[in-house]
Amino acid sequence: MRAELGHPEPFGLKYLGLGNEENTKTFEANFPKFKDAVRAAYPDVQIISNSGPDDTGQRFDELWEFNRAQEVDLVDEHYYNDPSWFLENADRYDDYDREGPHVFLGEYASRGNTFFNALSEAAFMTGLERNSDVVELASYAPLLSNESYVQWSPDAIWFDNDESWGTPNYYVQELFANNVGDAVVPSVHGADASAEPALDGGVFLSTWSTSASYDNVTVTDNASGDVLFQDGFDDATQWSPVTGTWAAQDGVYTQSSTSVTDARSIVTGAYAKDWKNYTLELDARKIAGSEGFLVGFAAGGPNDYYWWNIGGWNNTRSVLQRADGGSAAEVAAVENKSVETGQGYKVKVVVQGSTIQLYLDGQLQISYEQPAAKSLYQVVTRDEESGDLVVKVVNPTATSADTAVTVAGQVIAAQATITEMVGAPTDTNTKANPRAIVPVERTWDGASNAFDYTFPAYSVTFLRLQTAGAEVEPVDLAVTAKAQCVAGRANLTVRAVNGEDEAVSVALTTPFGTRTFASVAPGKSASQSFNSRAAAVPAG
Repeated sequence: MRAELGHPEPFGLKYLGLGNEENTKTFEANFPKFKDAVRAAYPDVQIISNSGPDDTGQRFDELWEFNRAQEVDLVDEHYYNDPSWFLENADRYDDYDREGPHVFLGEYASRGNTFFNALSEAAFMTGLERNSDVVELASYAPLLSNESYVQWSPDAIWFDNDESWGTPNYYVQELFANNVGDAVVPSVHGADASAEPALDGGVFLSTWSTSASYDNVTVTDNASGDVLFQDGFDDATQWSPVTGTWAAQDGVYTQSSTSVTDARSIVTGAYAKDWKNYTLELDARKIAGSEGFLVGFAAGGPNDYYWWNIGGWNNTRSVLQRADGGSAAEVAAVENKSVETGQGYKVKVVVQGSTIQLYLDGQLQISYEQPAAKSLYQVVTRDEESGDLVVKVVNPTATSADTAVTVAGQVIAAQATITEMVGAPTDTNTKANPRAIVPVERTWDGASNAFDYTFPAYSVTFLRLQTAGAEVEPVDLAVTAKAQCVAGRANLTVRAVNGEDEAVSVALTTPFGTRTFASVAPGKSASQSFNSRAAAVPAG
């Protein structure tokens, strides 16, 4: 059929995905049949499985275990989260198993097309590149959207009947795509973590397609024991309903609608509260509906809060969610947790610094610490053809960063190429102003093996440093491994440790692939796993 349609030569297919966001047991039962058939017919095609539609959780973990057992080549991960998640999870893949399946990050975006969204994605992409031995492929999604027919937002490129324009997110993708490099160069930022401020803000109550009543709401300072807020609901004068149908009656505060999603009532002035290090306690009872309770805290605005979703997902889960400028995203969960209609529950939320502990009827359900964002995010790669080192730095903060840059193992020329994106965090590109945020390239004569550079506030900076010779000779390791096939796959892991006093380049090579690590620092190591199929290695 392919030849009949005008393409007689094979397409050269390298990857085949089996399933898309499939997280059912039926998928697990059927998957091996398809995998085995593809492996038998096309042993050189790499098989991509999936981990469902979430970035964490019990089902995510179960699917990863399933994929390891199936010995798939890659696992397709999908997630759409707020910018804060991407900033706080730039090191997500640092601790992934180097021996297991690789990652195809098939869909990801930070839920917006402002420059700050693009900054958060750029920061995250430094982690993708740093872990390119694990993250083999990555794809921003979606790519295109018609301004007059929007099915999904955000998108990388917008268009109408006359023209198209790229978003800041698109230009970040373009920058990374055009400056990938061939090897990751080990690099360290001397002040990696910035202190995460203590969680602060007021509290609120809500339900989701559920009628429920609340009582005895108390907020207490953890250190002094002072009562910051208390209500036994003789009336509802301390509350400001936002959505839903709320009333204080018979000493309880009841939300009676079962059709409203996020039927919210806030403590009056809650979003302006600076409460820190406090304990929220209350009584809750479900009256009717499909879910349970939503208890909000650390709330600084209508889209800036945490809430404990007790009995969410049609009364099947207990989930801590965070909203940071958008909808609430899952950060921790307990599976198989439901709320009984008519039963009373005692809810306690303890906020201490950046740590959250959630108790139901005196039993700890979830403990979570908000990760610390960084002041700068960076990765360095080497372009083998030009010899350039590409230093990629993202500053997502409101403060410029005066930074000392030191390069070992290479002689750096004075002239460098700088490509930079700088702007206000809320800036975006539109049809009327399609190039409000774009990369700007310039030459700079201040580079050397030790130089100072100021990375502007809210910026993405690519420094392309030219090497001027005197390169340290690479160390080539020739390793012979016994040909052995176990469960249809031969595995070889090679590790090289630099015992010299200066940085060296290391090439790890087998007949099935090569990976180069440039400028491995003294005392540091480089490692790589190589895999092959039974069709390429004698069984034994």
